[in-house]
Amino acid sequence: MLKNKSYLLPLIIASALAVGVFIGGKLNFNDGPERLFSTNSKKDKLNRLIDYIDYEYVDDVNTDSIVDVTVNNILDKLDPHSVYIPKSEVEKVAENMKGDFVGVGISFYMYKDTLSVIKPIKDGPSIKAGIKAGDRILVADNDTLFGKNLSSEEIINTLKGDNKTNVKLTVYRPSEKKTLKINVKRAEVPLKSVDAFYLIDSAFGYIKVNRFAESTYKEFKEALTLLQEKGINKLALDLRNNPGGYLGIAEQIADEFLEDDKLILFTKNKSGAIQKAFASKKGSFEDGEIYVLINEKSASASEIVAGAIQDNDRGTIIGRRSFGKGLVQREMGLGDGSSVRLTVSRYYTPTGRSIQRSYENGTKDYYDQFYRRYENGELQSADSIKVADSLIFKTPKGKIVYGGGGIIPDIFIPIKGTQEEAWVNTILDSGFMSFFVFEYLDQHRNTYAETSEETFINTVSIDDTLVDDFIYYADDRGLRINLEPYRDNLKLYIKATLAEQLYGENAQQQVLKVNDPMLNALIHIDDVQTEEKLEASDSIPKENLELIEN
Repeated sequence: MLKNKSYLLPLIIASALAVGVFIGGKLNFNDGPERLFSTNSKKDKLNRLIDYIDYEYVDDVNTDSIVDVTVNNILDKLDPHSVYIPKSEVEKVAENMKGDFVGVGISFYMYKDTLSVIKPIKDGPSIKAGIKAGDRILVADNDTLFGKNLSSEEIINTLKGDNKTNVKLTVYRPSEKKTLKINVKRAEVPLKSVDAFYLIDSAFGYIKVNRFAESTYKEFKEALTLLQEKGINKLALDLRNNPGGYLGIAEQIADEFLEDDKLILFTKNKSGAIQKAFASKKGSFEDGEIYVLINEKSASASEIVAGAIQDNDRGTIIGRRSFGKGLVQREMGLGDGSSVRLTVSRYYTPTGRSIQRSYENGTKDYYDQFYRRYENGELQSADSIKVADSLIFKTPKGKIVYGGGGIIPDIFIPIKGTQEEAWVNTILDSGFMSFFVFEYLDQHRNTYAETSEETFINTVSIDDTLVDDFIYYADDRGLRINLEPYRDNLKLYIKATLAEQLYGENAQQQVLKVNDPMLNALIHIDDVQTEEKLEASDSIPKENLELIEN
């Protein structure tokens, strides 16, 4: 049952956020392990305790698990962003931040107990070998991939392998009702961090970045160059829901917008040593208008970019107050394949702001602060944001900006809709809609065979019959929520999901933009800015200048 559970929405968002901000920033690490982990009495005590348990304890104990718990408990006492990465997760985390992996290059579902291809990844090895959307992969070499209730992780491990090695796939193609043998040569497959880029209008470009990985600047630069070739003089950089990543990548992207020698940020470590990062001469969009979109799940490197733009009076920040992570981590191996990301410094925006939220009451309270943002109305009204008088800063042009708990936007856009509407959107985002669309395309894929991406986005509409089919589909599978009032939402999401499965995420994002309050604000940005100027000079009333998260 999904009725009367709107109180769970903050939990869903906060849980996703807690996972997202795990990534954090990274700098070069200079100290070797010999210096850092030299023997001392405190470490000897811990080692002896583990040895005693290993050799003398009355029952057999997995001391590896004890060590893992100990490490996690130690780090939890430090700050919410110093984290332990077990050996089993190191490779996955590294791939995510590297920006590619070696595999066959498909997006897939385990659909009715069979590996089903949603779409082969563009320019990947599968599409080159002839794999098509809708194909069922039955066997990979000698491994059967159907009828076993295999997890996604097991499937991925089966299909991954060394670069340039072959895997023989047995494929059933429903559209042709035949089984094929296809050889695929594994290769590096990109994990895109630029979800979408397109023209909002003839002179206004849009780029959406989902994280700051090793490949992100290259992807971003390619997108920016293509948009510039189309003649843009305004750009929207969408960093909503972006949890961060590499500090150096954030600096490179901010550098594209800032004049030479402008301060991007500075960091300060335990000893008080300060390192400053300045813009170079390479920026290619230093004269165009720049708008940065952020929300409550924009963290870390996203906040570095937004802060650099805001503090240098370079552009306009639009959205809601960002997460508030101003700590920098460095990653170190622990000798057994596991690693730790340890907070080694704080970063500050060019005006000297630290945007790190307080964590003095522990990690649980730190993430519970997100609930309070929802409950105190901050996501609905800028007037509900609490800031301290001591945390007011001024930019070179005299604009007031705030420290202490995230980047506060220049133009506030409230979270859209009611909690009930948010539930509907959460359900549609969960993958439930994707299964429906996949089944629909299984029967109607040829309908779109001759339809170009542009034609689909601009002319295809979803009729009431397909919406009815989805409502019946949902009801038949136990989704107990009245979807009738949200038929327009359903039409939009069905079309967006069709666009994603047929053409990719860039098409999906272009479909969704028509119902996006922040993008609508951008389209009418001149009107919005005029309205802002007519309001009080301070976007947050003086009576609300209280301690953040008190």
